[in-house]
Amino acid sequence: MKLWLSMVLVLASFLQPLSAQRKITLEDVWSLGTFSARSVPGFNFQLDGRHYTRLENNQVVQYDLTTGKRTEVIFSASKAGLEGRINGYTFSSDEQKMLIKTQSEPIFRRSTKAFFYVYDRLDESLEPVFTNGKHMHATLNPQGTQVAFVYDNNLYVKDLSSSEIRQLTTDGAYNAIINGSADWVYEEEFGFTQGFAWAPDGQHIGFYRFDEREVKEFTMTNYRDGLYPEYVTFKYPKVGEKNAVVEIHIVEVASGNTTKVDVGPETNQYIPRITWTPQSELVVFRMNRWQNKLELLLANTTDGSTSVMLSEENKYYIDIHDNLTFIKDGSEFIWTSEQDGWNHIYRYDRDGTLQAQITTGKWDVTRFYGVDQKNGQVYFQAAAKDPMQREVYRIRLDGERMEAIADQNGTNGAQFSSTYDYYVLTHATANRPAQFTVYNRNGAPLRTIEDNQKLADKQKGYGVQPVEFFTFTTDDKVDLNGWMIKPKNFNPQFKYPVFMFLYGGPGSQQVTDNWKGARYWWFQMLAQQGFVIACVDNRGTGARGEEFKKMTYLQLGKYETEDQIQAAKYLGSLPFTDASRIGIFGWSYGGYMSSLCLLKGSNVFKSAIAVAPVTNWRWYDTIYTERYMRDEKENPDGYADNSPVNFADRLKGDYLLVHGMGDDNVHFQHTAEMVNALVDANKQFETYFYPNRNHGIYGGYTRLHLYTKMTDFITRSLGKEMPATMKKRPAPAFQRN
Repeated sequence: MKLWLSMVLVLASFLQPLSAQRKITLEDVWSLGTFSARSVPGFNFQLDGRHYTRLENNQVVQYDLTTGKRTEVIFSASKAGLEGRINGYTFSSDEQKMLIKTQSEPIFRRSTKAFFYVYDRLDESLEPVFTNGKHMHATLNPQGTQVAFVYDNNLYVKDLSSSEIRQLTTDGAYNAIINGSADWVYEEEFGFTQGFAWAPDGQHIGFYRFDEREVKEFTMTNYRDGLYPEYVTFKYPKVGEKNAVVEIHIVEVASGNTTKVDVGPETNQYIPRITWTPQSELVVFRMNRWQNKLELLLANTTDGSTSVMLSEENKYYIDIHDNLTFIKDGSEFIWTSEQDGWNHIYRYDRDGTLQAQITTGKWDVTRFYGVDQKNGQVYFQAAAKDPMQREVYRIRLDGERMEAIADQNGTNGAQFSSTYDYYVLTHATANRPAQFTVYNRNGAPLRTIEDNQKLADKQKGYGVQPVEFFTFTTDDKVDLNGWMIKPKNFNPQFKYPVFMFLYGGPGSQQVTDNWKGARYWWFQMLAQQGFVIACVDNRGTGARGEEFKKMTYLQLGKYETEDQIQAAKYLGSLPFTDASRIGIFGWSYGGYMSSLCLLKGSNVFKSAIAVAPVTNWRWYDTIYTERYMRDEKENPDGYADNSPVNFADRLKGDYLLVHGMGDDNVHFQHTAEMVNALVDANKQFETYFYPNRNHGIYGGYTRLHLYTKMTDFITRSLGKEMPATMKKRPAPAFQRN
């Protein structure tokens, strides 16, 4: 009796943690915020390098970085009599004035319009910048005496001493001329919205002028409560079509005199950046339409004449970045480039003569943090140990003494104070949410801001499975990296269905030792239900050098699809997986890829989910598509051979097609034409569409609704882990009865 009781108690103690582990639900992941990781907002470091500010409770509050103690409430909306929420703020160069942004309203992915106010910290006065309507990009000059902004596609400036407002341009018009802002395609693909910049002397403004009158229009339909829908029409240049003609001008603020910068006679080109030297000379980035030649032009503010400061060409394409940094009072500058086959940091003099290649090696610099000029050190992030890892380093300007300041396994990132005396280190892994710690220049930890321990404890409580990394070799002798989550209570004798996730686009990475956010918990939920979850980075992805990343040039989708099919075959060959039940899911470029995988790999994949997919590159925008594919006239086979609409007749498995009808990026047209092709081929499929939702398909219960559908689709198509009697592998002969 005692022996029996002891066995029961031992068994109960073994089963207790299993029974205590809770099931993950879709509501937990996409509605209730049960698994939200605590993040630390970007630090707005102040000039002293020790204090920072943050927005909380409608106040701008100052903190001591080293202690975490609140030191001052710099601005309070209620005290100042400001109505509405503060959406953002910036300081003048001397930190005596602030620009306060409120009542912000989105336009496209990055652009907004709002009301702005200038707050003077000395006399605690608050003054609206402009009262005629919401405006854009309000920016103080370095001296804090004037503020420039854009309203109705025109550039204005306000003198803060007299409150006089002057209109610097007059020809701005919707869907015609844009002054001081980016057009849609520049915003989306070159990643900026503000199209003007103050010179350091505060006397000049360099600004963009977009003439988009010849750009063709696209119209979206939004469904509201009224009798008729709302039609939104905007300029969207598709592959091979006309772009806006872009000019750069310099305006002398005091006189209003404007000088056009000489960017050459060619108008079929791009101007992806402008910036100023410390001597108030404008630098203009000029790039050809195929984006494989880039020149940095130095412009004269008086007559607009230009000279070439640096020129770079590439047999594929050149990625635009914001790493141009002037040092030594503008006599030299820092630049990053893939010119030796890997992304590295270089130092030039202002005439374009190379002074030093600061970093070298068969690894990529993945982020440039800046230069501590006082101590002659450059700070950066790199994948120097492994493409799936990230470390933080510093190195001298002469390229000597490269030193790791954060190289724990996983992903390390940093944000540095203005003096580089302190930094906030972010560290995360695929199995541990981010931790944020303050360090001093010598690498000594001062305090932990957030460790996300509560979320880590939830991982234990919900019995999550570890993310495991693997590498396999394809038939083309290419090593590909992947990660995998095995089912809960994994039994190697069972045959489990496989659900793959991918993105796969140029330079991207999904297979990194980093926290995956909310989707991690959805994957864990599926693992609880008996699925093997896997992800593989195909050729064309990042952190493995230029040749690996750019080998998909002119053939987007070809090698990526081949690699994903190979990955599915590899996963299906594992002893614990069922090769007849493999599904794949992707969003945007990933939706493009999942569609191609199901169609070209119809004998490998049983199902696919494609959310907001590109289905033919000829319907996407000029800058992105032509960077990698040129146009259809130059590359007809590249377009024809890798567009899902051309392979609809190959569909055999289950296909779920999802799109937001208000997607200004990948238009609903892609899904509509895919449906046409499937119907013409007499193929059955499922589709979900979301009126008024953009490329992200979110808002209210939208994400919960979408992931409920996708989870149901996966379960119906692939089935959960089968009972052992149905799918258990035969035991070896010596184990059989």
